[in-house]
This record gives sequence, C-alpha cells and structure tokens, in this order.
Amino acid sequence: MSRTDRLFELILLLRRARKAVTAVQLAEALEVTPRTIYRDVAALMAMRVPIEGAAGVGYIMRPGYDLPPLMLDHEEVEAVAVGLQLLNRTGDRGLQTAARRVAAKISGILPDSRGDEVDDGRFVVSEFGTPASANVGMLRSAVRDNRRLALGYRDGHGQLTKRTCLPLAIIYYTEATVLAAWCELRRDFRHFRADRIVDCHETGDSFAEQASQLRKDWHAQLELTYQDCSGE
Repeated sequence: MSRTDRLFELILLLRRARKAVTAVQLAEALEVTPRTIYRDVAALMAMRVPIEGAAGVGYIMRPGYDLPPLMLDHEEVEAVAVGLQLLNRTGDRGLQTAARRVAAKISGILPDSRGDEVDDGRFVVSEFGTPASANVGMLRSAVRDNRRLALGYRDGHGQLTKRTCLPLAIIYYTEATVLAAWCELRRDFRHFRADRIVDCHETGDSFAEQASQLRKDWHAQLELTYQDCSGE
C-alpha cells in the first residue's frame, strides 16, 4: 500500500471510530508499525486534518471533516467491476440498472488513463442465475422503508393464497430470489420466492418500530438453521 493510500485509509478508520483509537490498533488494521502511525498522524495534523489525541492515549477525529474525492486502487476497481457484473445473476432489473450507473460514476472519477478499467472487458461473469422478476423492485422498496405488504402467492403445489407480511430482507440465491418476512397469517417467519408472487402491493402501514427486533430474531433463527444443517 502506498503512503497516500495509507493516509486515506487512516482517515477512514478515524472517521468511523466512535471513541479514541490507539496507534497499536491502527497499526494492526493497516499492517504497519505503531511508529509509522505516529508519523502518518503527525503528517495529517500538519495538513490540518482535525485529529485529536496523542501517543499512548489514542486518536479521534472531530466530526464534520469532509474526505477528499474518492480514489480506488486497481484491486478495488476490479472488485467493483466483478461485483457489479454479479448483479446480472440476481434477475433484479432495478439493481442491474443501478449497477450500470455506479460503473459510469466510478469511471468518471478515475483519471483519464484509468477510465476504462470498470468495463473494459477484462473481467467477465456468467449471467446464469435467477429469472427476471418484475416485482423485486417493489419488494426492495418495502424492505428499505419497513412497509407492510399484501401478497398473492402461489406455492410449489400451485395453490394461491393471500398473505400480509412484514418484509425483512431479500435473499439472492443462485436459483431464486427470496423475500424473507414475518407472515401475519402463519405468525412466523416465512420465505417467499419472488417468481411465485403473482400480486404485490403496499398496504400503507409501517412496521418501523418492530423492524429492528424482527430482523434480529430472523437472523438468529437463520443462524440456528445453518448450525443444524452443518451438524453443530
């Protein structure tokens, strides 16, 4: 890692910190020595970056500091390029369109000599994946805003049921896109395949006050399921 990149990463670490971080902790995160951290912090302070603290005590950054323009190294650009292409496997047209916007924005901030790195064809991801589903955008919106949904859902046997649910997460499997939700009919967590949702609309009700705890409970149940499957 170059010194410029290290200084940038140091700023990011200090901006995210909620309390003072010692030079030893920063050194471990950046894989350098504490002496290097002391020198880097002194250099940032000389550039008027609002860092407070001292050696042996720890450092913290005063809030409100704006970062310089984003710059990505070659491996970070490659990670973004591959990650954006992997969205083609989700069948989520909204995310695929957003991925193209992200690629254009990243190309725009890179130096002219590197502007083609995001989509120059050096990294190719197979588009094999889930079929496109028109309602995934609405599902994502409901998950994001914690809005109750009314679903018309056809199960694996072809039976159609009406459900109201509290949407908690979207899971992108290789074979299907799945909505994880609290089903008010079953009074339990349920998983609905997006390609089997034949009708979907928001009811106008919010469950924001319950959302955080429901997601914690769902993740805990999911973790137990993984442990049972692995034999732990």
